[in-house]
Amino acid sequence: MSLPEQLLLSDLLRGRVRCQAGIDHGPGVMAWMHPPVHRLLGWISKPSAFGDRRQAWRLDQLRGLVELEALVQGQGSDTDSATTERLPTLIEAAVLDRRGEPIGTLADAAVELSSGRILHYLVSRSDPRLPGSSRWRLSPDRIVDQQPGQVSTGLSGLDDLPLARASVRQEFLRRSRRWRDQVQEETSRLRDQFQQAGDRFEERLEGWLEDPDPEPFDDRYRDSEPRRPRPSEPPSEAWDDWDGLDGWQDDPNEPPPPPAGRRRRQAPDDEDDPWI
Repeated sequence: MSLPEQLLLSDLLRGRVRCQAGIDHGPGVMAWMHPPVHRLLGWISKPSAFGDRRQAWRLDQLRGLVELEALVQGQGSDTDSATTERLPTLIEAAVLDRRGEPIGTLADAAVELSSGRILHYLVSRSDPRLPGSSRWRLSPDRIVDQQPGQVSTGLSGLDDLPLARASVRQEFLRRSRRWRDQVQEETSRLRDQFQQAGDRFEERLEGWLEDPDPEPFDDRYRDSEPRRPRPSEPPSEAWDDWDGLDGWQDDPNEPPPPPAGRRRRQAPDDEDDPWI
């Protein structure tokens, strides 16, 4: 059975230890590690729910993980709870920032199974036992000092670390921050476009004002149809021939009289004839 190259410590401690003889040696309870060099040596199991008997297993005894069971080869080393509690470990240690303020807890570790080297730790902001909480990746080279129960870093906050697993709240905050950045970028782009359009309009307006002989505005937009005279304007010659239409609409059956300019001279009456 092949093993993965990397393994989370929580996955190793979650399974019950079973040897090649099929004997159940209980679940894993804690890690057996060497903190100064950030290396995992093995883990401790609890064979019985009662008593202080414990068993230590080396990491190279692991042969596989099947359905929440850690398959091991060989026999474990018997010990007790008082001895295992004195083993140094960084798991569940408080993480301090550059000001010495706690910002989280070391909840888990990613281990290289071939050498036992801890690739990175997983930091939890809240209680690591809460399901679905976020995890931030902390590499060992960012730890500047370590003491029993706490590690010191040069971080200003957990936001300086890459996010390994996001909770529902953290994922919502991250998406909200991304949407806000996109809205700000779009607003900035539209503002730049409006600014450019305003600059072009000002340049054209200044060009019109500075032109010494601008093209007449009326000639460009003058209507091509003939313009009727206004009441205040004298009638033009085109309307002289239509002065005989006054009163034509009084009798619609009567034909319109001829224009005054084209009216034929009538024969004089007898009374006006000077020869009679």
